[in-house]
Amino acid sequence: MYRAPNGEEFFIIDGHVHLWDGSPANQRNIHGKQFIDCFYDYHKALSPQEYLWPKDKFEKYSPETMYEDLFVKGYDDMAVLLPTYLKDFYINGFNTTEQDAVMKERYPDRFILNGAFDPRDGERGLDYLEELVDKYKIKGVKLYTAEWRGESKGWKLSDPWAYRYLEKCEKLGVKNIHVHKGPTILPLNRDAFDVADIDDAATAFPNLNFIVEHVGLPRLDDFCWIAVQEPNVYGGLAVAMPFIHARPRYFAHVISELLFWLGEDRLVYASDYAIWHPKWIIEKFVAFELPEDIRKETGVDLTMQAKRKILGENLARLYGIDIEAQKAKLNGGHAKAAAGAR
Repeated sequence: MYRAPNGEEFFIIDGHVHLWDGSPANQRNIHGKQFIDCFYDYHKALSPQEYLWPKDKFEKYSPETMYEDLFVKGYDDMAVLLPTYLKDFYINGFNTTEQDAVMKERYPDRFILNGAFDPRDGERGLDYLEELVDKYKIKGVKLYTAEWRGESKGWKLSDPWAYRYLEKCEKLGVKNIHVHKGPTILPLNRDAFDVADIDDAATAFPNLNFIVEHVGLPRLDDFCWIAVQEPNVYGGLAVAMPFIHARPRYFAHVISELLFWLGEDRLVYASDYAIWHPKWIIEKFVAFELPEDIRKETGVDLTMQAKRKILGENLARLYGIDIEAQKAKLNGGHAKAAAGAR
């Protein structure tokens, strides 16, 4: 829970976190090194100096470190685990559902565990998706359309096999489809992250929610023009939010465009941990005000009501979380922990 200096409280659901292993021991080839190095460059470029990590810690951190950063030092109340498999780059995968499940099993009231699918897996992958639902009761998946697989360097949501997987998601009750549509990561191809296929899939599957991670950056205009006509498309603010520190004027442009086109009910906060730490992002976001000239031009404002929705209420709605009941559950857990320590 975050309490602003003016006393306002915010229930925080972090929409995009990972428990990854990008260490040299897990790197299958040069591409594994390139990928984690690119993440680290983003970490260094957009983080405040006091939040920079040494490279070896960034490559592989412990579950205990993750919990401490999100829920003790940070202000997150809950967080959504989004896997990224990348098994062509990493021996055991970079960040699989099974690896993320460690956090869900240890801290069941803190984490929402998501799965993943890749339509290039064919029938076998459909069976795996069903297994994830049976075992972990997932309500969402993370899709990485630019992931390499053998000779293939990506896929589209409009592909026939992707439709089969989305149909399976709808049948299984997996309603939240998180799709990476943002900056490229070396060595992946920029064009494989293009947002155009979101338009096709969102129209074809109106009962699914498409949370477009990174709001399409650097294709912000394309994303906004798609999302304004697709009411089941949401903007995940990972990557966009850290600019609040490094490039506040640019962040003001991005968030004002999103508020103008999508409105405050379809934007969700995300730290992209461990690329960035949630503590400083939340503090700066709650304190942030749009410049007067942008407010006049767009006619929108980043109000406290909008911030509450973005920081937690919108994701709570998508995942069926009763915030007041969750607060009571988490407070009960704190009380039990304190009693056990005495």
